[in-house]
Formats: sequence, C-alpha cells, structure tokens
Amino acid sequence: MRVTVLGGCGAWPEAGRAAAGFLIEQDGFMVALDLGYATLPNLLRIIPPERLDAVLITHEHPDHCADLHPLHRAWRMRVDSLPPLRVYCPDGVLARIEGLEGGEDVAELRATLEVRPLAPGVSFALGPWRVSSRFLPHWVPNAGLRLDADEVSIAYTGDTGPSEEIIDLAAGASLFIADATWPGHAPAHIPRYDLTATEAGRYAAEAGVERLLLTHFWPGTDRSRSVAAARAHYDRDIMVADEGVTISVPPR
Repeated sequence: MRVTVLGGCGAWPEAGRAAAGFLIEQDGFMVALDLGYATLPNLLRIIPPERLDAVLITHEHPDHCADLHPLHRAWRMRVDSLPPLRVYCPDGVLARIEGLEGGEDVAELRATLEVRPLAPGVSFALGPWRVSSRFLPHWVPNAGLRLDADEVSIAYTGDTGPSEEIIDLAAGASLFIADATWPGHAPAHIPRYDLTATEAGRYAAEAGVERLLLTHFWPGTDRSRSVAAARAHYDRDIMVADEGVTISVPPR
C-alpha cells in the first residue's frame, strides 16, 4: 500500500501548502481520502482525475472537502464522458459542495458524483480494502476511517477530540494518520474537538500502531515541536504530513 500526502494543514492552507488530503493506492486501486483546500492540484500532479476509483470524505468542513468541487468539474467537463465517481461521506458534505453551484448545475453535480452515505459503524468493501468507520467527536459528524487489505491497514481520525474510540479504530494499524492540530496543549478557551500531538502520540502508543503520521497542523505550527510532543509518548516511527511525501506501507 502506498500513501501520498496531498495536504496536511488544518483550517486553511499555509502559503505553498494544502489542507487535509491523501491519495491511497493498493494493487492499482486509487482512493482520495479527504480533499481539502488546494489538494486537487497536488493530486493532479500524480494522476489524472479519471484514475481515481473513489473518494472518502470524513466530514463536511471545507478544509476536508472543498476540492471535491473542482474534482467534480474536472470529472464532468470532459470530451469523453466518465461514469459517476463514487464518493463516500457523512451527511452535510454534498450540501457544502452544492452550495458552490446553482440551478441546473446542481443536478449535473449529483449526476457526476455517486454519493454513498457513511454512517457510524458501517463497513463495506472498496476495491482491495475493507473500509470501516467510527464516528469521532467533532463540531459536525466526523467519520474516523480504517482501511484493511492483505495484512496492511491504515487508520485515519479525520478531525476529532479525545475519545477512547480512537484506540479501537487504530488498534494494531500499520499506519495511523492522526489529527495533531496543536503541538502540546490545546487552547483553553475552545471545546475539545481536535487533538494535540501529545494526545496523538499517546493514542498511537495505546493502540499499538506500527507508524504514526501527524496531520492537520494549525497554520504556522512548528512541526518539529509536534513530533517532539508525540515522541514523548510514542517511540516508534513518527512522520509529518508534508505535501508530496509518499509512504510505502508494507504488509505486516
């Protein structure tokens, strides 16, 4: 399995970076996992849009789904037509994207994207993977996702506050992609709907994951501080979601 980082910023992208997004490949099957602001250009540097087999979106916040809109346009506005693109997402995502269209364009968007709902506890086959979801605490419904195939597994929190469900989601994963919005301590004045890197490291250790990929950094974050905070609790391989980084995830 191969994972390529399309973006690793939370809220909005820093200059030269992109918001949350990953491209996952297994046996030639290609899935985009979140498509936040500015991720589509990074995706198109790797593959043309028609090479995508499906899209998984964790939740409706634009830093995780906004570039589904230009992807829809790249898919629809072709000389040779393509079948609808499968998109798995919780409620609210399609409405966000439809808000960028109007009139007849909304109908064309719905014809371009074959939207399939993600619900808590759902499990389904997708190409070579078995995909399962657990809804984790956030401002809006957020589906933490796990992809299992051929003795290799990826777990991804999307955005989440602290929850014991994270440990079950990530248990024994080959790669754990974890929200690490804040380096060490979260601001005291906001509800706990995002993790710190400290918490990401702690969950990685408790879940016994093989590798940890920190993502969803608040713009301006010193990412080396985040790694140090996570390493205080997790002593295995820690990486950061820098755009263009490709990670090979071998079978266990």
